[in-house]
Amino acid sequence: MYLTRFKYIPLIGTIGNYKKEYFSKDLIAALTVAVVVIPQSMAYALIAGVNPVYGLYTAIVSTMIASAFGSSNHIIAGPTNAIALLVASSLGSYMGQDNVYQMLFLMTFMVGVLQILFGVIKLGKVINFVSHSVVIGFTAGAGVLIGLGQLSTLLSISIKDSSHMSTMQKFYYVMTHLNETNYYALGLGVMTMAIIITCKKINNKLPGALIGIIIPIIFIVMFSLDQKGVKLTGFIPSSLPPFKMIQFDVSVMQNLFGGAIAIAIIGLVEAIAIAKSIATTSRQKIDANQEFIAQGLANAGASFFQCFAGSGSFTRSAINYQSGAVTRIAGILSGVIVALVLLFFAPYAKYIPNPCLAGVILVIAYNMVDKKEIMHIVKAGKFKSDSLAMWATCIATIVMPHLDVAIYTGIALSIALYLKDTNKAPMKLLLPSQGNNGQIIEKEVRSIKQKLDILIVQLEGNLFFGSAEDLQNKLDDLVDKSKVFILRMKYVATIDLTALGALKVFIRTVKESGGIVIFSGVKSEFNTLLSNSHVTSDIGEENIFMSENEIFASSTNALERARNVLGCEVMGNDEKSAACILLESETTSNLGTSVKSKSTASF
Repeated sequence: MYLTRFKYIPLIGTIGNYKKEYFSKDLIAALTVAVVVIPQSMAYALIAGVNPVYGLYTAIVSTMIASAFGSSNHIIAGPTNAIALLVASSLGSYMGQDNVYQMLFLMTFMVGVLQILFGVIKLGKVINFVSHSVVIGFTAGAGVLIGLGQLSTLLSISIKDSSHMSTMQKFYYVMTHLNETNYYALGLGVMTMAIIITCKKINNKLPGALIGIIIPIIFIVMFSLDQKGVKLTGFIPSSLPPFKMIQFDVSVMQNLFGGAIAIAIIGLVEAIAIAKSIATTSRQKIDANQEFIAQGLANAGASFFQCFAGSGSFTRSAINYQSGAVTRIAGILSGVIVALVLLFFAPYAKYIPNPCLAGVILVIAYNMVDKKEIMHIVKAGKFKSDSLAMWATCIATIVMPHLDVAIYTGIALSIALYLKDTNKAPMKLLLPSQGNNGQIIEKEVRSIKQKLDILIVQLEGNLFFGSAEDLQNKLDDLVDKSKVFILRMKYVATIDLTALGALKVFIRTVKESGGIVIFSGVKSEFNTLLSNSHVTSDIGEENIFMSENEIFASSTNALERARNVLGCEVMGNDEKSAACILLESETTSNLGTSVKSKSTASF
């Protein structure tokens, strides 16, 4: 009920229908999510190349706004690994400049506005053009880049002017300077990774990342490891995210536009994929356009509170749902809890060692490579469109200097491969023949070796400009194969003018050779199109049989018309062809009973 009244502000409806017993469940889920999001958000901030506090700000503001306006009750927005990497890639060439943070917040605002625009003009279905394979390939490539990018932090190897170096250049530098490794830092990072992996094996619900950061802090304090070269996070202010007006600059916006679009698209793909995944078990109906608007409002609003772009997090959303969250209030509460932690425990965060955050990131990066899904796509066909798109996107993500270009490459390739796969016009050749019960049945044939009296050509699917040439070629090969062609249109979903042009050429060519074309099972929505494109006048109204409510009526009428065209009525019994005898037996049969065989049923 409230979905209709408060469609665009779902939080109002949630509050109006909220029950007391929901609160304890939502609070437990929020606490569980907060335990996970605190170390994650700080780690993702490092991936983005900014101070960890901005990750915490994003985990507060973005999460609360997205939860209030989102279509899903369970999705938890905020900083994510893939988006953080895209942010770092988009701003990489500007790192070190005085206004880089202003550019960061401006780009976050641009991402939000683009996402809101996508939702307002209802582009929810367009996101389907970003294929699953492209997302898997990008995520795997991003995992590799993130892992390689954190090696210098894990080993505590300082790289001068690293902000102007690509990930592969940083990796090469680390490999050639391994002698500078700080083994205390490496030991702490490995300890964190071991704790996370162990916790996962013991119980998935254990906050491995948080435990993996707290335990090394004890070693830092006990043995003063910060004085032995281990770098710490440093000062984090004990305050809520401060409001700060964005500085708008048209020239800067032009430079950031390409990256903003890529972040907006991938962010929406992540959010919708997560929402739909959880909805399969929660049975909640997801409005993609509303989720677009929610993610956009989260990013646009958060940009005024010093946040970088975020999206839906699969890990945190899954934890939220599995922890028993009932409503969107759980997401809002998780943001509130992170804010309270920032207010009262921020001074202790300065002891968090950077190598430990790198360890958290490396575990996340490893899990980003979805090995099972990759194998599933490869097994479906190494040279199939999905596999090619996945590998191309993965490789482009790793080797291309700008990740937005890699994403566009993957999307363009997946669309190109899709069009390649759909440029064929599905067609079946069917011959009417006598069945055991005296009725007509159909036999599908691959080729026609001699001229026939009747040939049924069953067209299927979407006939559009991309498949028109293939349709034309297939029909041209049939012109001299029959006297009467029955083109079955029942299974044609859509048809455009280019495809109709191919049919018109076929009709005229058949007429010139002394034959005739009959349309059967034509849908009512095609009637105006056939008339306006002059197909009706070319073929003749008497040769078009519409799809009717009465079962097999179009089939029977088309067969009767074929019988008249062949002149079966005026022939003597000795002169009648096999087709005439067959059609007459069917006509006689239909006088007493409806046809129930597969053949004419398909007309």
